[in-house]
Amino acid sequence: MNTPQAAITGLILAGGRGSRMGGIDKGLQNFRGLPLALQTLMRLQLQSLPLQEVLINANRNLSAYESLGVPVWPDSIDGYAGPLAGFLTGLERCETPLLLTVPCDTPLFPLDLVERLYLAMTEQDADMAMAAAPETDGAVRPQPVFCLLKIDLLESLVKFTQGGGRKIDAWTGQHRCAIVPFDLPGDSAQAFANANTLAELQQLESL
Repeated sequence: MNTPQAAITGLILAGGRGSRMGGIDKGLQNFRGLPLALQTLMRLQLQSLPLQEVLINANRNLSAYESLGVPVWPDSIDGYAGPLAGFLTGLERCETPLLLTVPCDTPLFPLDLVERLYLAMTEQDADMAMAAAPETDGAVRPQPVFCLLKIDLLESLVKFTQGGGRKIDAWTGQHRCAIVPFDLPGDSAQAFANANTLAELQQLESL
């Protein structure tokens, strides 16, 4: 298969409160000896469809994130408004036609994530593409924080968040979205396993 060419910026979402980890900054917790945010950054740099730039969305410890060597931007909405605030910040700062979002707490995501989302978006002429993955009950469910977005969606997201909207599904549901299942033979069942607690982080390390 010919690798497509596309101008895409990656955005690591590390702006949450980390409330289920006792309020610690999740992206700076170590996974296999390196901070989760750095593991995520390295995984983005290894994608089969290369990214043009990577940004980090963080709301505290900004200098620690800046030390990873990529631009860091806090939410433009106050009050830890959730992943959509990160999406909004990324769309405002992105200088390419497409923005890929990934969370900082899922360090084993597929190395062909960008390529598969991009191909599905192009084939289906969609505004966005979203990964879907098998969960413990066997059902394949969308993973809305793994999303490829056209930057033309900025206006729609500004309107949605200014109206008080915070739920990802409520916003993505307004647009043509390609859902991309990562359940093919050869896809890792743990690719989208995330760490919400320190115990889950230890479990992930042992995979």
